[in-house]
Amino acid sequence: MRQVIVYLDEDGDGYVAECPSLPGCHTQGDTWEEVIANIKEAIEVWIEDAIEHGEPIPEDNPVWVGQV
Repeated sequence: MRQVIVYLDEDGDGYVAECPSLPGCHTQGDTWEEVIANIKEAIEVWIEDAIEHGEPIPEDNPVWVGQV
């Protein structure tokens, strides 16, 4: 299980998700359910690709979310 960040897209009619511990691992979806399914798949593909290319898989570090 990986920490992810999900937020509304620029238009406010869909979602964007990213996995901060996996550089470049992000996706989008029109609904909450779709974006969650998509980020799960994106994480799996990212990790499979890293293994295939002999690259290290970063640890999942805690993410702080707040307002500043």
